[in-house]
Amino acid sequence: MVPPDAVPPDAVPPDAVPAVPDDEAPVPDVEESLDPQANSTALMEREPTRKTAREDIGRGYRSYPLVRNRRRARGDRVVDTAAPIYGVACVVTSPLRLSVLDLSPLTSGSSARDALLRTIELAKHAEHLGYTRFWVAEHHNAPSLACSAPDVLIGQIATATTTLRVGSGGVMLPNHAPLAVAERFRVLSALFPGRIDLGLGRAPGTDKKTAMALRGRAFEGSVHVDDFGERIEELFGFLWDDFPPDHPNAGIRAIPVDVAPPSPWVLGSTESGADIAARMGLPFAFARMFNPIEAEELMKRYRASFTASRRMPGAHAESIVAVSVVCAETDAEAERLAASSDLAGVRQSQGIRHLPFPSVEEALAHRFDEEEESIRLLQRQRHIIGGVERVRGELGALAEACEADEIMIMVGAHESEAQRRAYALLANAFGLGERAS
Repeated sequence: MVPPDAVPPDAVPPDAVPAVPDDEAPVPDVEESLDPQANSTALMEREPTRKTAREDIGRGYRSYPLVRNRRRARGDRVVDTAAPIYGVACVVTSPLRLSVLDLSPLTSGSSARDALLRTIELAKHAEHLGYTRFWVAEHHNAPSLACSAPDVLIGQIATATTTLRVGSGGVMLPNHAPLAVAERFRVLSALFPGRIDLGLGRAPGTDKKTAMALRGRAFEGSVHVDDFGERIEELFGFLWDDFPPDHPNAGIRAIPVDVAPPSPWVLGSTESGADIAARMGLPFAFARMFNPIEAEELMKRYRASFTASRRMPGAHAESIVAVSVVCAETDAEAERLAASSDLAGVRQSQGIRHLPFPSVEEALAHRFDEEEESIRLLQRQRHIIGGVERVRGELGALAEACEADEIMIMVGAHESEAQRRAYALLANAFGLGERAS
């Protein structure tokens, strides 16, 4: 896998996984605002009723009938104060949001069509369980992964769901003209208003030769040029229709017009990604599976240096930590399932791109040589593996350490049922069903 913000070397492994959101859903009967203080004032002025309390529970807040929810900004993080009318006030933090990242891998014995349909079915399952968003990634010349066009798959997923936010994790911006990206995502935003995320990465999601083929002869030699920030600025000029009069793109409009922009995110796993997101005032999704060691440091760095932009002046720092997970009812079963990820990871590190994601039986039958075993053990730190209680504890601790607003979970499993079961276990462990009820 290629980190979403990696500058491509001469040969880059095929997988550029995003890291993975948007502002919380608007509070019922409260004017929507990106400014936490504005929403805080509106919420404190709202009279509590059983109706509003139920609506707050639907949004995921731990409030109760005849409870007034008050939100106040603590630095750049929002805290909910539940103040019962008759009794003692108590403070509870906003619940951690959970989302899904899926790469549409081909598993042994399946076809590309099977992989893409499995992704769509998984998105429907995630929506039912109460997950916030569902992202898909962009990869090229990687026969073991089926999605090379995330915008196409996003449209299919959004059609099959009703409330789930759907987005890219991400669009690898160096591969595309900013105008083309703006128009594709404006079409999606027009069809599915308020539901589309545009996660942006700077790696090509492929090898150098394929990257050059994607960009065409006109861009020959640009594979090593790191102009990610400039490309984002050009993309936003099209999305917001705000090029200055003397800009070369002035007068060019991304079609369709009069469409609200998708929610933009910067994907990354290095200082560069964190710094670009903070400097441009954008939400940041960190790919922990690429850089588990520096996750806490870089996500705190982003939050500490965040500066609101002119396009979104009321925005505040918002972050997702994307995590690779193998989860089951017990630690023992999770370890058994993780054998598939172990073998897939070793193959990937060896540059083997064409083989499908192996079954547990295939993986257990494989005998790692000394070098492969070293790789396997090194790759293990990229994942969180265990029974649901262990995984829930580790994810909660990770989110707190990284000051993340949301965890985006990528479950590696050969069997669809095992994957769906893992997401259901975690949804239950974090109380997502209770929030949606």
